[in-house]
Amino acid sequence: MHRLLSLVVLVLTASSAAARPNVLFIAVDDLNDWVSHLGGHPQAFTPNLDRLAARGTAFTNAHCQAPLCNPSRTSLLTGLRPTATGVYGLAPGVRAAPATRDRVTLPQTFTRAGYFTFTCGKVYHDGAVAAKDRAAEFGEWGPAPGMGRPAKRFAQLPGTPHPLMDWGPFPDRDADSADHQIADAAIDALNRAPRDRPFFVACGFRLPHVPCFAPPAWFDKFPADRVQLPPVRDDDRADTPRFSWYLHWKLPEPRLKTLRDVNEWRPLVRGYLAGTAFMDHQLGRVLDALEKTGRAGDTVVVVWSDHGYHLGEKEITGKNSLWERSTRVPLVFAGPGVARGARCGRPAELLDLYPTLLELAGLPARTDLDGLSLAPQLRDATAPRERPALTTHNPGNHAVRSERWRFIRYADGSEELYDVRADPNEWTSRAADPALAGVKRELAKWLPTREEPHAPGSAHRVLTYDPRTGAVTWEGMGVYPGDPIPTP
Repeated sequence: MHRLLSLVVLVLTASSAAARPNVLFIAVDDLNDWVSHLGGHPQAFTPNLDRLAARGTAFTNAHCQAPLCNPSRTSLLTGLRPTATGVYGLAPGVRAAPATRDRVTLPQTFTRAGYFTFTCGKVYHDGAVAAKDRAAEFGEWGPAPGMGRPAKRFAQLPGTPHPLMDWGPFPDRDADSADHQIADAAIDALNRAPRDRPFFVACGFRLPHVPCFAPPAWFDKFPADRVQLPPVRDDDRADTPRFSWYLHWKLPEPRLKTLRDVNEWRPLVRGYLAGTAFMDHQLGRVLDALEKTGRAGDTVVVVWSDHGYHLGEKEITGKNSLWERSTRVPLVFAGPGVARGARCGRPAELLDLYPTLLELAGLPARTDLDGLSLAPQLRDATAPRERPALTTHNPGNHAVRSERWRFIRYADGSEELYDVRADPNEWTSRAADPALAGVKRELAKWLPTREEPHAPGSAHRVLTYDPRTGAVTWEGMGVYPGDPIPTP
């Protein structure tokens, strides 16, 4: 009798697991709102991301928790804000920080729930999970190839540029590129995923992260003499606090002035557009493969980017800022439980992916997650949202983004305020306007009241401010000539 009951339990468990939806979890590296359906650049070519949005729900006001790869991905995958993890820089990895060492991550939850789990490319930050810890996260780890390097640099930058600061047509064939190989691995996983249980397949594309390489045919889509540069104002930093410079101080990404001086601004924009288009093509290959398996109707697809990227706006390139171009990210859901052809303008956070996927998959909800499920907005894009989005870059520096406003407060207490509806380029800070003091107070209520210090082992793009002395220290990765901020 006991053996019969055990068999019944096993059959019921397998049946329940088989009834759960699959998840196709796709990460993109450094993709800002230069996506056709978001309208961030008139020449953006992203037909596959757009067709996914057409059969699902696109969030048009989604934001990262940190404008840097490692803290952003650590936050999303653990369900905790950077202020709770203490991970603000490119180190430590998720299992090296005390607050997250034993944390049950999003993929780990699906692995424990009996899913077939697979990852390839860059989902966690490179090197963030040691080999000994990998089996607990995903059942299988596929390839994560790097971008490779041409024999000679394309970008002509002054000094000795960081190897990542390059852009141009490379390699010659699609099949030799990292993102093509990552897509191949994801396609293989989809084709061989067991039919008797659901799958969680994660795929992390590397483009359009620098180096902005793509095969020549993809650069040909954007003739150099027709590339449109993003709108900028030469005095755009005149009304921003001095402290705003510290967030991207001593970094390898060149300033706009440097790019203009050596005529590399347009080539970088071209490389970013080409890299985005090539990545989107690989995304399309994965989506097509899912359709061919016959399981698309039972699969929740989510595509997200870890943060945005400046291409001259605010006089900089790269991320590491608390402005719209750096924090706003594409976020698209499609599949069971998701309205088709919907656009949601409510503030959304990458933190919300963890509770959302648990709810869509019918897995137990957790009370220790900092995010909120987006399921209400996936059913009805006009459903109300309890709070704005919050982005943090090192302790004390935060941006609060509502449907209309962006409020920034830096570690030294200086502030910025933008009416993003009236001023989408964030050219005019209204923080000093006394008529808007009430707006600032309301937004400031969402600033964190408790922040963990830098976790042990923190390194690379780590900023520390001492309020007693006003001293600022920043562990960067190199600095370009003419950096406007002298050493304090």
